[in-house]
Amino acid sequence: MNKKTNIGAFSTLISIFFFWGFVAASNDILIPVFKKALNLSQMESQLISLAFYIAYTVGSLLYFGISSFIKKDILNLIGYRNGLSLGLIISALGTLLFIPASNNESFPLLISGLFIVGLGFSLQQIAANPLAIQMGDPSKGNMRLSLAGGINNVGTTIGPVIVSFAIFGSLSSGSTNLNLQAVQTPYLFLGAAFVVAAVFFKFSSVPDRLNEEKESSRNNIVQTLKYPQVLLGMIAIFLYVGVEVSTASNLPEFMKQELATQESGVAPFVSLFWASLMIGRWTSAAGAFNISKNWKSILGLVLPFVAFGIFFFVNWIAGNEMEQFFPYTSLVVLLIFADKLSKGNPVSQIMIYSGIGILALIIGIFSGGIISVFAFIAVGLFCSTLWPCIFTLGIAGLKEKTNTGSSLLIMMIMGGGFISTLQGALAHDDLLGIQHSYWVGVLCFVYLFFFAFIINKKLKEQGVDLNTSTDPLAH
Repeated sequence: MNKKTNIGAFSTLISIFFFWGFVAASNDILIPVFKKALNLSQMESQLISLAFYIAYTVGSLLYFGISSFIKKDILNLIGYRNGLSLGLIISALGTLLFIPASNNESFPLLISGLFIVGLGFSLQQIAANPLAIQMGDPSKGNMRLSLAGGINNVGTTIGPVIVSFAIFGSLSSGSTNLNLQAVQTPYLFLGAAFVVAAVFFKFSSVPDRLNEEKESSRNNIVQTLKYPQVLLGMIAIFLYVGVEVSTASNLPEFMKQELATQESGVAPFVSLFWASLMIGRWTSAAGAFNISKNWKSILGLVLPFVAFGIFFFVNWIAGNEMEQFFPYTSLVVLLIFADKLSKGNPVSQIMIYSGIGILALIIGIFSGGIISVFAFIAVGLFCSTLWPCIFTLGIAGLKEKTNTGSSLLIMMIMGGGFISTLQGALAHDDLLGIQHSYWVGVLCFVYLFFFAFIINKKLKEQGVDLNTSTDPLAH
């Protein structure tokens, strides 16, 4: 039987996804800025990503450790609303470190602040992702996560523009002046927003429990890892977040070396990368609405261009030159075609999008100029729905082990830090160089393609059918 989505509660829940996106994408502006201001190497600058994303792993391990110690699942003990609020408060504390970090030009303080922000995000992610999947028809769980991801990418689109403007102000794109203290303002406002959101979630209508199953096995990691979808899904999340983050975080250096683009000129391109994820997720999210098939088809055509319009408007307001981005709309059309081809099936989407992602990276590696830049940015379009698809497959059929499985998957977000640091190291001129370092992303997509192919067979063996409205999480 289909379960209807509580629109009010779901709308409240997905607001938290905005914050994750704002910070994650803004890191791509901090990387070239602190690299130049503190004279860091490309690999050292990628420690910004590593510190932020490794926090997800530490947070998940703490979740497991505390749950095991008290012999009770944390979220089932304190409730999902309290868990979301606590995570937001932890992240708010992390933003306070941006004051001494920028005043003293301290790289250790900067990455410590980002680590604490990420630590709070880890608890929020553990709670929010399974909630989004189960707050409605489970067969459309990946589509609801795509919709939530679309809100996430409003943050990723706006974040780079705001942080870049805070640092460079009205300076021309050719300016090399840096104002690190200006980093404080957007992050302190963000910290205040975290606190307000924490209070809001505390008294919201978001569900406080997922189910009433016995909790004794929820912290049994070994038992959960026996499900092949969990173990293979963990690797998939590691590599998916890795290719997504590394493609964006190394883009400023690529543009600097190949197009002589200054730090103050990369913001609209970073914004477009993350807006591409919004475009892809809004395209997929059309299927999550309880409307007729014809209206879903219309939304599938309209929403991606609305998302592109948000990117265009935000960057136009910021005074960026926008005509150069018009050719990118042809890639949006390609995305729409790929989405129709996949029919919303998570297995099909992973395979199709990974295949196109490989092609985009290879074009970027072997071409030049703006073609290379657009090819690398297009990776965002075809990473867009991989998170909800992988997450849906990774926790399918886990029933009472859903929280543990979710925590294990969240732990692997650290791939964003490790893969971007690896690519940063290989980008050295004595090794692959910045352009050919993108072969790292190709390898990530190759695994994701075969993950979808293999996991489809494994789930069928367990009797989990992703093409029906029966709950794939509770089989």
